[in-house]
Amino acid sequence: MSMEFLINCTPQETRVALTEQGVVQELHVERTANRGIVGNVYLGRVVRVLPGMQSAFIDIGLERTAFLHVADIWSDRPNGDNRCIERLLNEGQSVTVQVLKDPLGTKGARLSTQISLAGRMLVYLPQDKHIGISQRIEDETERERLRERLAALIPEDEAGGFIVRTMAESASDEELAADIAYLRKLWTEIGNRGQVASPPALLHQDLDLAQRVLRDLVTDDTDRIHVDSRENYQRLFAFAEEYSPKVVPLLSHYAGERPLFDLHNVEVEIEKALARRVDLKSGGYLIVDQTEAMTTIDVNTGGFVGARNFDDTIFKTNLEAAQTIARQLRLRNLGGIIIIDFIDMENLEHRSQVLDELKKALARDHTRMSVNGFTGLGLVEMTRKRTRESLTHLLCEACPTCEGRGEVKTARTMCYEILRELLREARQFNAREFRLLAAPNVVDLFLDEESQALAMLSDFIGKKISLHPEASYTQEQFDIVLL
Repeated sequence: MSMEFLINCTPQETRVALTEQGVVQELHVERTANRGIVGNVYLGRVVRVLPGMQSAFIDIGLERTAFLHVADIWSDRPNGDNRCIERLLNEGQSVTVQVLKDPLGTKGARLSTQISLAGRMLVYLPQDKHIGISQRIEDETERERLRERLAALIPEDEAGGFIVRTMAESASDEELAADIAYLRKLWTEIGNRGQVASPPALLHQDLDLAQRVLRDLVTDDTDRIHVDSRENYQRLFAFAEEYSPKVVPLLSHYAGERPLFDLHNVEVEIEKALARRVDLKSGGYLIVDQTEAMTTIDVNTGGFVGARNFDDTIFKTNLEAAQTIARQLRLRNLGGIIIIDFIDMENLEHRSQVLDELKKALARDHTRMSVNGFTGLGLVEMTRKRTRESLTHLLCEACPTCEGRGEVKTARTMCYEILRELLREARQFNAREFRLLAAPNVVDLFLDEESQALAMLSDFIGKKISLHPEASYTQEQFDIVLL
């Protein structure tokens, strides 16, 4: 499958699009002002220990304190279940921690005291002496071969361990040895910084987005990596030469007049990925609703009537929806609990085929997930690991007019709300006149259909009520001025 990375760089942000067969599958955005901190290592200070939750809040220098659970505290003893956090940590104590999850919404960053440093071929575990193999390498003979090769390359004085990544399957001994040396040197530098630093302090910052693409996302299936900035192309070229020589031939500097993302229709796909409705080629459509607790996806037939009967129409729409849903999860980076409401299917064979199609399409996604199948209500429950903000949360904010509801109160609702507020104001203040400032369509309604209601209130309170339309006001916005 043809796979390309498009890297768009500006001083303010870096955007990366992954395309397969020319179709955008993933979008990654990193802004200079709020760069992600997953993988960063800090010297933190324990602010508060919570025995009831078996957790602690750690100050690592961010706006919100970070969260450390007892299960994420490394120990070389196997009796982890009997550990109590109040025996392991004290308020004011300094502790070296690594960020597992970025702050999401109102939640602080999630931490661990078990440090892991990722290289191109290996992940280094400086506190844990063992050799692990990536679960994606399934062949037992290959797993054992890699374990033996790595064991022969690790220096005798090494106290830590390593996890072999999938990239290492085709790596030479020289490349593995270079990765080992690089990761050990990095850990030594982190330790030296920690000895002279005072908490809270940043000891190690993970690579930026463009560098992480070269380290983590590029595979043997990658055909090209286009970079639209000469300066960043040269920086990535130097990085690849030192840490990943196989990637060097794939790098290409795009110097065309037309913006790189426009050329490959990425900007259009970003706009579509922010929309609530996703149209299917067959005429059906999806409705995607993202909430704090979960994401729901509703499948509808729309105008699709191409099949021989209604059951076939439903089946074909659901099959297409399964493929589109898998792509939208990657594109929008939706995580957590996901509920999919496919169109009801009476045929159990159809249900099974739709579920198989969904799982097949999801298999191309590298993010960990689980699909639980159809529930008794005919819904598909699944989870997708949430490691960073979704595209919507990253690029958008709640609408100031509707405050995130997705709807606004009608002009008539606002009229009745204003009448009640006028009555409250009249009982509190002895004004000569009340002047109402509101959106033009609300004022128009008071002058037309609700004019009698306004006149009745004016007579009841014995005060004049004047109207003043404000073009800059939203439909739900109004002010009452006392004169």
